[in-house]
Amino acid sequence: MTKETGTRPLAGRVALVAGATRAAGRAMAIELGALGATVYATGRTTRAARSEMDRPETIEETGEAVDAAGGTGIAVRVDHSDPDQVAELVRRIERDHGRLDVLVNGVWGGDMFTEWDRPVWQHSLDKGLHLLHQGVDTHLITSHFALPLLIGRPGGLVVEMTDGTAEFNADYRGSIYYDLVKISVIRLAQAQAAELREYGCAAVGVTPGWLRSEAMLDEFGVTEANWRDGTAKDPHFCSTESPRYVGRGVAALAADAKAARFTGRTLSSADLAAEYGVTDIDGTRPDWARYYAEVMKPGAAADDTGYR
Repeated sequence: MTKETGTRPLAGRVALVAGATRAAGRAMAIELGALGATVYATGRTTRAARSEMDRPETIEETGEAVDAAGGTGIAVRVDHSDPDQVAELVRRIERDHGRLDVLVNGVWGGDMFTEWDRPVWQHSLDKGLHLLHQGVDTHLITSHFALPLLIGRPGGLVVEMTDGTAEFNADYRGSIYYDLVKISVIRLAQAQAAELREYGCAAVGVTPGWLRSEAMLDEFGVTEANWRDGTAKDPHFCSTESPRYVGRGVAALAADAKAARFTGRTLSSADLAAEYGVTDIDGTRPDWARYYAEVMKPGAAADDTGYR
């Protein structure tokens, strides 16, 4: 919800969430739908076939969840590294609706290619270059085809999903390729903000905190219902947030008629929560950046008191 702007402020609006199969992408699609948007949810894993990530979540499930939330979910299998597939997707959106109001560039799919704590000369070159292609090229390809439709009306919004903001987490991220992707996406938001300004449209970077994605829950052997049991493996797991937290923040941003005041900036899920009054599904407001800086990085004992 936004600050008392009504329960369906995005009714009549059209959003494209690129990379909506799972995690933050799925959550943003659902929350945009909850505010009334028609949401094109794209990804590579369907009920018929899985992507190289080999996860069970599907775009059809995301589309159905958008419907259940009160929006209109349209699941489309798209490989965003393929310009022809992206061009056809945008042609379809234009044929069906004649407009695009929100573009979320959330394609990632790089976990399996990241080799942590290896210098560039030891990291697999093939995996590293594929990671750059998957995490950066896909965003450029999608914007190339989608922005001509988005700029047709003032108020369009581009959201570039990243890890960290320009101010926080600017230190080296532990993998040169991963680091380049996330820094590049922040710069993409800034560059697109400059290019979109004359059309009355905006671009922002958005970062979640430590996200309890489906894969992260599996890694910790927990579910969303009992996620705090994950602190037995890592006590700092207490600082995590559900994907719906950043999803609610992005939806509120999309419904803000004055969202352009943030153009060019990178906002965290905690920033969005503070601005729009949204909460995580447990009613709290996790602040990962502050927790990391004040508790985790100095080596203090895990304790999320005062950080939610």
